Amino acid sequence: MKIYLVGGAVRDRLLGRRVGDRDWVVVGATPQAMLDAGFRPVGRDFPVFLHPDTGEEHALARTERKSGHGYHGFTFHTSPEVTLEDDLVRRDLTVNAMAEDADGTLIDPWGGQRDLAARVLRHVSPAFAEDPVRILRLARFAARFHDFSVAPETMALMRAMVGAGEVDHLVPERVWQELARGLMEDRPSRMFEVLRDCGALARLLPEVDRLWGVPQRPEHHPEVDTGVHLMMVMDMSARLHAPLTVRYACLGHDLGKGTTPPEVLPRHIGHEGRSARLLKDVGERLRVPTDCRELADVVAREHGHIHQSGGFGAEAILRLLERCDAIRKPQRFHEVLLACECDARGRLGFADTAYAAGPRLRDALACVLAVDTAAVSAQALSEGLQGPKIGERITESRLKALVQHIA
Repeated sequence: MKIYLVGGAVRDRLLGRRVGDRDWVVVGATPQAMLDAGFRPVGRDFPVFLHPDTGEEHALARTERKSGHGYHGFTFHTSPEVTLEDDLVRRDLTVNAMAEDADGTLIDPWGGQRDLAARVLRHVSPAFAEDPVRILRLARFAARFHDFSVAPETMALMRAMVGAGEVDHLVPERVWQELARGLMEDRPSRMFEVLRDCGALARLLPEVDRLWGVPQRPEHHPEVDTGVHLMMVMDMSARLHAPLTVRYACLGHDLGKGTTPPEVLPRHIGHEGRSARLLKDVGERLRVPTDCRELADVVAREHGHIHQSGGFGAEAILRLLERCDAIRKPQRFHEVLLACECDARGRLGFADTAYAAGPRLRDALACVLAVDTAAVSAQALSEGLQGPKIGERITESRLKALVQHIA
């Protein structure tokens, strides 16, 4: 039995990056031998075991054979005769197909170290084409290692996979998993660039893909192109260390601009409502988590009003807060404002411009929340008011507080 450190841990050590989870491959062993050594079995598709002390995953070296469409269309074979090279050749990218033995010696049969030095993402073998998830993984790695290029032959292979309909067989949960991880990388725009270049974006997220080439009014958007703007917004969300909910809201905030009638361009009247409707379709199709869906819906509908709120009076501000459900969910409203800041600063020449609407509306919300609604309700009850009349009195108190705050 020989145990090798494999994959991302080897890659990241060579790049001088922090090493996270470590994966191991075991050569020359059987499931029974692993059990006898104290390993605990996990997984159903192929034998994976947890180390008795560290809890780290150890997988038996394996080969695989395509047996159907999509991510699950594989049969696996493990035996003591499967070599380390047999296992590594089935991996996606050369930079992920390296290993280290117990002495730290590098095993690199497919040129991963060479491609690290050249900053290239390259597939290991034609077997890459058998698993469409690898397109998403490569795009996600491009967002993480944003100074890496995609090898031309790998891009050609991914285009062929898309043309063959492989991405159409991806299960929604896996698409969302990879998309969400890519959104949280340092340069999310690179993920969409790769997906768009190979044609996968049009299959997986046509609502996003159609934004390129759609013009916007240059006085508001010097970058003009809606797709270019969206990518600037996504990278701003990474720069501001936004959580996933905010990054997803940024992704969907302008979807409606892709359905603006050509005769009214570059104006996009009513795109907010169209964006919200398209986001509902995307959320259902990819089974997006509820917190991401809800935040994205508010941002899509209200980002224009939030941008323009500097000219609002107290009544308009209170109505805006109520539409955003900010009084019941103040923390979510802070995320709404962060997404709007990403939108405002994700424009050509605005990256370092302060977003005045953010602190202004946060202060307005704090003012409203400071109103003692229990005391207001008690006073209303003492005056014989009931039901909706009490709610009206609370609204009046909040409005009065806002008037004083703005003054």
